[in-house]
Amino acid sequence: MKYITIVLAFLAMSCNNKAEDAHAHNEDGSHVGEEIPRLSHTLWTNKTELFVEFPALIVGNPSKFAAHFTVLDKHQPVREGSVTVSLIKGDNGIRNTAEAPSSPGIFSPIIQPKEAGSYQLVFELKTPDYSDTITIDDVTVYANTDEAIQALGVAEDDGSISFLKEQAWKIDFQTAPVVSGKIYDVINTSGVWMPSPGSIKSLAAKSNGVVDFKVSNLTEGTAVKKGQLLMSLNSQGLASNNLSTDIASAKAKFQQAKSEYERKRELYESKIVPKSEFEKVQSNFEIAKANYQSLASGVSGGSKQIRAPFDGFIKSITVSNGDYAAQGVALVAIGTHQSKVLKTQLAPNYGLTMENVQGIWYQTKDGQWRNVATSGGSILSIAKDVDNNRPLISVFAEVNNEVDMPEGSLTPVQIAMGNATQNTTIPVKALLEDYGSYSVIVQLSGESFERRPVKIGKRNGENVEIIQGLKVGEVVVTTGAYQVKMASMSGSTPAHGHEH
Repeated sequence: MKYITIVLAFLAMSCNNKAEDAHAHNEDGSHVGEEIPRLSHTLWTNKTELFVEFPALIVGNPSKFAAHFTVLDKHQPVREGSVTVSLIKGDNGIRNTAEAPSSPGIFSPIIQPKEAGSYQLVFELKTPDYSDTITIDDVTVYANTDEAIQALGVAEDDGSISFLKEQAWKIDFQTAPVVSGKIYDVINTSGVWMPSPGSIKSLAAKSNGVVDFKVSNLTEGTAVKKGQLLMSLNSQGLASNNLSTDIASAKAKFQQAKSEYERKRELYESKIVPKSEFEKVQSNFEIAKANYQSLASGVSGGSKQIRAPFDGFIKSITVSNGDYAAQGVALVAIGTHQSKVLKTQLAPNYGLTMENVQGIWYQTKDGQWRNVATSGGSILSIAKDVDNNRPLISVFAEVNNEVDMPEGSLTPVQIAMGNATQNTTIPVKALLEDYGSYSVIVQLSGESFERRPVKIGKRNGENVEIIQGLKVGEVVVTTGAYQVKMASMSGSTPAHGHEH
């Protein structure tokens, strides 16, 4: 019986220990093994995207933030600068500053709340290029972990596509908000590129001489810079029309005319010679001066230099290296991509007028849509008459943008007409097409995405009308959507709440 009593005592002690272990608490009052819930927020300004992850704020617990800052232009991580996070209630608050990112784009400030309640969480970003402030309202500080778990529950997989910021920062990636915009009825057609007035300049020989190319392999299409020496005209050794001789002769006449002018001016000012005589000498002097300066301008080493008047390309060359060129003969034509005329033709039954055409879009070499008016271009004219030889109405628009497409090449064109309606729109490049059906990648949060089917309506150049599937204010992926789509099909999903 004595041994039985001892065994029973040991068993009772063992049970009591297990009961105590089952109700063991952490220093914050939570049960051992319980994990503090994690929160995440995604907010945008017109410059920055903030995606921040952090454990629920609990009195006395230091909470480390993983604040991902993305510069919306080019969608790149913030690589330099500081972030100050402030927890504010009324006029009181605490703050902490991360003086530099812990890794590109990610800042890790720490806040240790002192009192439970509802607060504002403010992030102040300062970079060498710009500053930004982002505020999260109604952030709760809990008294203990049990209260946080009871309020927030346990995170569950929502079936969304996980695509980490670190992945997005390594590729061409861009997002855009869903907006309410103007949508027009459009005519889909095509246009042809033509040179605009002033976009081509022909350079002629300003003296007689032998052509000497100064650029190796000077051919049509060669890129040139403003002021670049292209060729020279050398008249040395020629029995007649020798530039050096002409310049020397013009200089002598100029100096003689100058001397006569200065002598007559003194006599005229002393009222010794009449005004008519002085004006005749003055005219001879001005003519001699202009002739000499014209001949001597652009001359180096006895040769007349031919330079590019602006940045552009060689459009045509009408002489060969070593040819003799007489003064006034065209040598080379320089063109520029900076301005072109877009010509399109339509049937007259559309009733096109300058009043009802609201805009013209065209496609660039890389397939992107551009609005003629965006870069200061405009509709130049719309033809009014048709006949048997010209059955179509011609529309001409000036494009003041770099158009790296050959003259005479075709491009898709959209002409907007009539009155606009207001509806939900997104950039066309956000669309994913599968056998005639369309979908988009919607950004649910900083690293959470969803592929969503949409029903589209009219296309207006770079934008498309969304009839069903999206709401204004949502964010869609415009560049990199295919990579997010592939991530959803890879079968491996990175865990949320990853440690940085």
